[in-house]
Order: sequence, then C-alpha cells, then structure tokens
Amino acid sequence: MVSRQIEKAQRKVEAHNFDIRKNLLDFDDVNNDQRKVIYAQRDELLDAESVKDNVDGIRDDVIYDIVARFVPPNSIDEQWDLAGLEATLSSDLGLSLSLTDLVKRHEELDAAGIAEKVREEVDRHFQEKESAVGGETMRALEKHVMLTVLDQSWKEHLARMDYLRQGIHLRGYAQKQPKQEYKKEAFELFSEMLEHAKREVVTLLARVRIRSEEEVAALEAQERQQMEAQLRQAQFQHQDAGGYSADEEVEQMALGDNPQQVAQVTREAPKVGRNDPCPCGSGKKYKHCHGQLS
Repeated sequence: MVSRQIEKAQRKVEAHNFDIRKNLLDFDDVNNDQRKVIYAQRDELLDAESVKDNVDGIRDDVIYDIVARFVPPNSIDEQWDLAGLEATLSSDLGLSLSLTDLVKRHEELDAAGIAEKVREEVDRHFQEKESAVGGETMRALEKHVMLTVLDQSWKEHLARMDYLRQGIHLRGYAQKQPKQEYKKEAFELFSEMLEHAKREVVTLLARVRIRSEEEVAALEAQERQQMEAQLRQAQFQHQDAGGYSADEEVEQMALGDNPQQVAQVTREAPKVGRNDPCPCGSGKKYKHCHGQLS
C-alpha cells in the first residue's frame, strides 16, 4: 500500500513538472517566431551592400505617420495642428519648415498636399546630407545605424517580453487564457518595437552630422593650441611662485602670508642632569627635588 501511494505521488509530481515544461515551451515558441523574423532581417542587412532602398521605404512610412498625427488624412484645416507638426519635425528630424506660412500662401493645399510637401523637404534634407559626406560614407552609415537600432530594440523587447510573462498567469483570474493573452500582447509589443525601430533609424540619420577631414584637422589643431596654452600658463605660474627650497617652502607654509621673526631662547645657567645634585643645596638628586615630574 505504501509503495502504491509513493508511485501515485510520483506520477502527480512528474505530470506537474511536464505541464510546467510544456507551458514554458509554448511561451518560448512565441519568442522563437519573433526571433526568426528579427534574425532574418539582420542577416539580410549584413549581406546587403546597400540599404538605401530600405531606408527610403522606412522614411516614407515614418513621415506619413508623423504628418497623420497632426494633419489627419481627409481632414479640414480646423483639425490641423501645424505648429505641433513644425515642432516635431524640428526636434525629431532637425528640419526647419514653416508650414503655417506655406498654407497661407497656398490656400488650396489639403492634408495630402501638406504630407507631400513635408516628404519632399525631408528627401531634400537627406540628399543634402549625402552630398556633403559622400555616397559611400552615407551607405555605410545607413547600414551601421540600422543594425545598431535593430539590436538595441530587440534587446529591450526581450526584457519587456520577460516582464509580460512573469504576470501573464494572473489573467486566469479574469477567466482568460494566459497563453492566448500572451500571444496577443506579444504581437502588439513586437509591432510597437518595429515601428519604434523605424522611427529611430530615420531620426538618427536625419540628425547625425559627420565632420569632414578639414573640420577634424581644424578641431585637432584647436585642441593642440589649447593644451600648449595651458602648459605655458602652468610653467609661468610655477616660475612666479619663487625659488624656495623644500625646507623654506615648509617654513613659509607654517608662517603663512605674514612671517614673523621668532626670538631664540638662550639658557643663562648650565644644564643640570637628572642624577646631579640639585642646585638648591638640599643634597638630593635633581630628579628627586626640583626636577620631579609633575
């Protein structure tokens, strides 16, 4: 009877452990599907010689989303927030564009026309940047930025997924299936991560500034001049400090800014040893008479 009870308890424990492993595997399958998508994109970026087409497509999507937040499609001018759109373009893309004046000059502009005008200005901004740094440098920069943003966004997404999985079982108290809820919210987080990565790529490429060789050389020369000036100033201050020796410097620090002459103490009578007779004539040793330590 004891053996049967032990066997029954062991089967229950093994079944419980199997359910735990099965749940973990189901949750990991969701992460694994997303991981395959990210790694496929990353391999494609690594193998591609140029990602210009990818950047152009991402840029159009990002610009459309930004404009749509402030100037909704098929809307009237009373619904537009041109000031907010100008501020967002300036802070995110470094683009100064007066849409308010543009609409005053062209009253026939609608939401689609404003979106097209913004897209043209952003394209011109990127073309000017490419002309300044060169096409080869721009292609390398685009590839580097896309890989960096993708890796960082994926690491942050994995942390959010782990946090979601820790509390997803509480959905069972609301009569919901934790696995289905996890799949649904994981998909939403993954979509948000991709949109955030797109916007981050465009904003970084729009705001980044690459110095030319002449600017780098001028900056290095300026830094050398500042270092030489600091060295000359330090040497000049050291010379003005005076030619004190080490002992004189210690004495000068002890005396302060207003040194005073210290009178030397001279002894009128000869020094009396501790075992010598006391000068008072008592016949005792000096250490037992006037030389006693108090």
